[in-house]
Amino acid sequence: MTDRPWLDSYPQGVPADIDPAHYASLVALLDEGFEKYASRVAYSFMGKDVTYAQANRQSQALAAYFQGLGLVKGDRVALMMPNMPQYPVCVAAVLRAGLVVVNVNPLYTPRELEHQLKDSGAKAIVLIENFATTLQQCLAHTPVKHIVLCAMGDELGLLKGALVNYVVRHVKKMVPEYQLPGAVRFRDAVSQGGRLSFTRPEIRADDVALLQYTGGTTGISKGAVLLHRNVIANVLQSEAWNSPVMSQVPAHQQATAVCALPLYHIFAFTVGMMLTLRIGGKLILIPNPRDLAAVLKELSRHVFHSFPAVNTLFNGLANHPDFNTVDWSNLKVSVGGGMAVQGAVAKLWLDKTGCPICEGYGLSETSPTVSCNPVTSKAYTGTIGVPLPSTYLKLLDDDGFEVPLGQPGEIAIKGPQVMAGYWQRPDETAKVMTPDGYFKTGDIGVVDEKGFYKIVDRKKDMILVSGFNVYPNEVEEVVADLDGVLECAAVGVPDEKTGEAVKLVIVKKNPDLTEAQVRDFCRANLTGYKQPRLIEFRTDLPKTPVGKILRRELRDKK
Repeated sequence: MTDRPWLDSYPQGVPADIDPAHYASLVALLDEGFEKYASRVAYSFMGKDVTYAQANRQSQALAAYFQGLGLVKGDRVALMMPNMPQYPVCVAAVLRAGLVVVNVNPLYTPRELEHQLKDSGAKAIVLIENFATTLQQCLAHTPVKHIVLCAMGDELGLLKGALVNYVVRHVKKMVPEYQLPGAVRFRDAVSQGGRLSFTRPEIRADDVALLQYTGGTTGISKGAVLLHRNVIANVLQSEAWNSPVMSQVPAHQQATAVCALPLYHIFAFTVGMMLTLRIGGKLILIPNPRDLAAVLKELSRHVFHSFPAVNTLFNGLANHPDFNTVDWSNLKVSVGGGMAVQGAVAKLWLDKTGCPICEGYGLSETSPTVSCNPVTSKAYTGTIGVPLPSTYLKLLDDDGFEVPLGQPGEIAIKGPQVMAGYWQRPDETAKVMTPDGYFKTGDIGVVDEKGFYKIVDRKKDMILVSGFNVYPNEVEEVVADLDGVLECAAVGVPDEKTGEAVKLVIVKKNPDLTEAQVRDFCRANLTGYKQPRLIEFRTDLPKTPVGKILRRELRDKK
């Protein structure tokens, strides 16, 4: 198997390949989970449990409601909510009706929302009322004809639900006034659908399951077309990869995953929601991961085994004063993705939980997971690990040829989880797909002889100082090891002498940290052209809702 040297690094029991044809569609996966695990808790939200049987009934009724609106197979339905029980119910309903899920970031501006609704051609939208005013401002310019409104307390029972909704609307004033004539409440839609007959459409593996929009922070947002078989493949790949440690969950415990990443993000969608359903697990839905105290308070109520997150969340939690109120002893796998996991954060997490962060790598275009470090390894490798089962990686130069071992090149991916293309953008699809079926990521990486890949950086994030390449990840990795640094980000800014210079933005952990100390540390650890020309201290870093640092905002602010 010389074409896959990484197979020698697979933990025992992880197969070289998975069978993406195991399910005829995601609906078959849903049906199996709902039936097989009917009595188990599917979702836990703000102290309320929803069973698989309850989710099954609601999603089937909602699927009938969508059909009753006249929506037909292939029509797109946008979902715009934080993590709440209505989200997975809506996903199951949309897929069961043969429709296409369009995941929408609830924090979008009207301009961003209008683009995504127009681009996807969404005919219906389900959204939380908190952001109804955003939709109101752009609705007339979109193809949306049907609106279903959710509220935070809808699924919490009569008394608690009413109280939560009252607090959200009138005390915290989180629901600005809006006018959306014809909008139907979620519970009413489920009730109406329950009185309709549901016609099960024929759904195939090559049908479109969801449009996952990407690139919004770097340019025009494009919809990655993910087929049913793409997501199925990634669920099975992730299950196989986690199996060496998840198989150790005691029989008397239900496998439980923390879902602090938003479900509209493909990482949480696949590795949180879909994988947990596949194994009959419980998903702890965290509606606001930025409220670290609330996250820890919720986790203190649960026994949990799996925690997919990003570096910033691991770091924030591990440094929070309430961290030890949670029992971390049952945690089997912590998967870090979405951005680079820093060595200092990985060490702190391992010291405090006993569970290593297994850094992985993925993209919206790959459903998302491509590679991961072995879940059995305690050591921080600084790499994105090895390709998952049935996945092939290679590194290409600017002319599309494979680079020699040890040389950096653009990471290209082939596997059953790779998208079908960008929605209605054949020109953009052609730019990223090679003639032999590899997807070019735009990420620069290197690989060692064992098949472990390391991200050097994004092509566009690279800083060019006097003709020398500086990769922000390297600068950040170094500075993150300095005592007193909580978070940092490096970006390139224009410089008259060198073309570009490195600007470093730091959030202090120790308020006594000085610029001189940072410069001395950089001088000791980075060659001259990599050292920051500008150093700025801030109280926080601009981030996407998922926790990725928005380098562009740091560049734009002088």
